[in-house]
Amino acid sequence: MLSGTMRRSAHRTSAHGRRAARSQPLKLLGRAGFAARGVLYVVIGWIAIEIALGQGGTSADNRGALEAVGSTPVGSVLIWLLGIGFAGLALWRLAQAAAGGPTADEHKLTARLAAVGKAAVYGFLSYETFRYAIGSGAPKASDRQSVDATATLMRYPGGQAVVIIVGFVLIGAGIYLAWQAWRRKFLRSLETGRLTATQRRFAIALGEVGGIARGVVFAAAGVFLVIAGAQHNPGQAKGLDATLRSFAHTPAGPFLLVVVAAGLIAFGGYSCLEAGWRRV
Repeated sequence: MLSGTMRRSAHRTSAHGRRAARSQPLKLLGRAGFAARGVLYVVIGWIAIEIALGQGGTSADNRGALEAVGSTPVGSVLIWLLGIGFAGLALWRLAQAAAGGPTADEHKLTARLAAVGKAAVYGFLSYETFRYAIGSGAPKASDRQSVDATATLMRYPGGQAVVIIVGFVLIGAGIYLAWQAWRRKFLRSLETGRLTATQRRFAIALGEVGGIARGVVFAAAGVFLVIAGAQHNPGQAKGLDATLRSFAHTPAGPFLLVVVAAGLIAFGGYSCLEAGWRRV
């Protein structure tokens, strides 16, 4: 009797979750979130290009992007809109975790667990953006966050191993993101029936180039984390800004940073397209 009651309760909870996930307000919040993510990537990519050209005076990460947006004539309004967008994307991801996404792949357990992690990331990003909007200061630089988090983990028994494992997870995630982009898996999430042939080609170009660049950045950050763990040196961990700058110190020089940065801008453009054409 108890098990039957529990099953009915779980069924009702799941049904409520599906209705919430499919509600029009939540869909609009999700689309606003994809637009906000797109703006963030475009600005970070542009800052990285300026760094490659020797003109960058700010960091190519969330902090630098918020400062760049905030310095525009309508910056204060845009910052609030970005915060709302990130909060909306966090809520949409939570609903996705509870009820599954609009595609078959997003109903799998692994996809739902990933949605929880993404909700946490965008929830934290929203929190930092709102703090900046009300004048409580810009977020901590990504490099400082990475070093501090790595140092904190290493203070505990087994922390060094955890840092190395997290690094390998990031490397794997980066490879997976790049592979998904190369195989055009992102098309499953788009309402392709609404796209013209030209729009479809444009979406494919942005999704492929942007997704591969994003994967490369994730993997590179993971490599630095593995090195930090292996050498027991938290200072080797790098945030987004330092990871991007490291591309300029390869044999390809600043040219490689420009290529990767252009890829991030492409991903930002693709994310903005998702705001209108993604299955939500």
